Amino acid sequence: MNKVSGVLGLAKRARKIASGDSIWKSIQSKGAKLVLISDDIGDNQRKKLMDKCSYYKVSYCFISSELLNQAIGEYNKKAIAILDEGFATKLQTYLKG
Repeated sequence: MNKVSGVLGLAKRARKIASGDSIWKSIQSKGAKLVLISDDIGDNQRKKLMDKCSYYKVSYCFISSELLNQAIGEYNKKAIAILDEGFATKLQTYLKG
């Protein structure tokens, strides 16, 4: 998980993540390449994000809340969107392997 936090930190510094309301806009505009959803997100938001990602064919993964918040240096984030293809593929390989 050290590699995951490193890649997330780089993406944050490169301004290639979206959080908050801009997640929805980035999914709809197909700017989001990967959506990371926290494990402890509410059921309603989880369903909305998963449905939106499925409809617009955007990949999503689940990640622990502690790792997500520590890696990007912000607290209480429940979901973020990765806007760069390179960061997205790296994160997917690290999260699956």
